[in-house]
Amino acid sequence: MKNSPTLKPEVNMNTQPLPELIAQSQQLLAEIRNHPQFKALRFDCDVALGDVKQYFNYLEYAATADLDTSKFEGFTE
Repeated sequence: MKNSPTLKPEVNMNTQPLPELIAQSQQLLAEIRNHPQFKALRFDCDVALGDVKQYFNYLEYAATADLDTSKFEGFTE
């Protein structure tokens, strides 16, 4: 029998501040990147984890700098 993953309590994203969600996403990304199963996959795709990390860094900056994100590429209302 395989070990089942530990389930974490569901996160209510509607009440958490965006910077907190971004930080959680960055932590999860780091855990994925360092996970032995992920490393064994030798996963190859158009978007690298480093690109995703950079996206979250930019999103964190935009969320905390009180910028009008609707003017950025990919952000629409």
